[in-house]
Amino acid sequence: MTPRESTTQRGRERLSELLAGDQEFMKSAVREALEEVLEAEMEQALGAAKSERSSERLGYRSGYYSRGLVTRIGKIELRVPQDRQGRFRTEVFERYQRSGKALVSALAEMYIEGVSTRKVRKITEQLCGHSFSASAVSGVVKKLDRQLEAFAQRRLEEPYRYLILDARYEKVREGGVIRSQAVLVAVGVGADGKRAILGVELANRESVSSWREFLEGLRQRGLQGVELVVSDDHAGLRQAIEQVLAEAAWQRCYVHFLRNALDHLPRKADDDCLMELRWIYDRHDVTEARRDLARWLEKWDGKYSKLCTWVEENIEQTLTFLSLPRQHHKHMKSTNMLERLMEEIKRRTYVVRIFPNAASCLRLVRALTAEMHDGWIEADRYLDMSLWEEQKRERLRALADAA
Repeated sequence: MTPRESTTQRGRERLSELLAGDQEFMKSAVREALEEVLEAEMEQALGAAKSERSSERLGYRSGYYSRGLVTRIGKIELRVPQDRQGRFRTEVFERYQRSGKALVSALAEMYIEGVSTRKVRKITEQLCGHSFSASAVSGVVKKLDRQLEAFAQRRLEEPYRYLILDARYEKVREGGVIRSQAVLVAVGVGADGKRAILGVELANRESVSSWREFLEGLRQRGLQGVELVVSDDHAGLRQAIEQVLAEAAWQRCYVHFLRNALDHLPRKADDDCLMELRWIYDRHDVTEARRDLARWLEKWDGKYSKLCTWVEENIEQTLTFLSLPRQHHKHMKSTNMLERLMEEIKRRTYVVRIFPNAASCLRLVRALTAEMHDGWIEADRYLDMSLWEEQKRERLRALADAA
């Protein structure tokens, strides 16, 4: 990496930290970071620093022009460098987070539609730095919707071995009535070992029909090769998985399972009971897990017979991950990967509280997930999928030998 590229990268990283952070900070700090990135990009584009003599120079500067950028901490006026040929194009404005624009549009829609409170108006002013007209909001919305629809409907070209499914609820105003809408999310791990957000949709509730429609939509877009589906034990979701992805194995999230176990324990139960049950999920294979389970049942059946009966009937659903390569166990035995994404969505949608309409809610959630998806694609692989392929070949050889 050249010094100029390193400077640009450091500036972008600093910019990302500032825009993503929760803490209050001065606009001047953000402006300084943005302008540092702009200067570094100009140097990289021209092949030379300001006033530098270089045989590699590709052009010459021509002063600056002013441009405003609306961010979540207000509107910032920037000095943007320009070159004589007018060829310089900065990535700063294009790389600015879609979720920031989506959040601004959601709050502005609330204000325009007359459903905002004084608190929402105050937040809108703090985030936007100025008022938005209906036409301005409409322009932002149209551009965002085109981008996000393309992301949501893109063709899924490669096979995804692992599929993780979950949902959360957001408050949406419909016809003057506030209702809860389910946000359905699917994450996949591809043959290259990288994570990808495959689908994000809204539904009235987590019914069999809504989950089936969601999964069928993924199928129509090209979803294939799913070997394992990870989810909680929601009845509608389970039925939809069985109907649409019957060929895939199912892993019940062990974290949700342990939470469900609390329903079968008295309020003042022995903490060691669930702790020892939790340890079963650290075993290397199903033989070890079943051996430890038998010991656990023998120890606690006399004290908590109701819990032990329930565990014995349902725990096999949570042990499917033990058939995977050992290095994949900690990632595929729960929906925790998706839970972290849901927490980020919650953190950002909390500002809006009640969305003015369903489209506004879906826009912000898709913008957040699109940004997360881009980060995952650019990052190193999440899992070494060659281990999965090797294990599958070994199983096929064992079956052939047995035949």
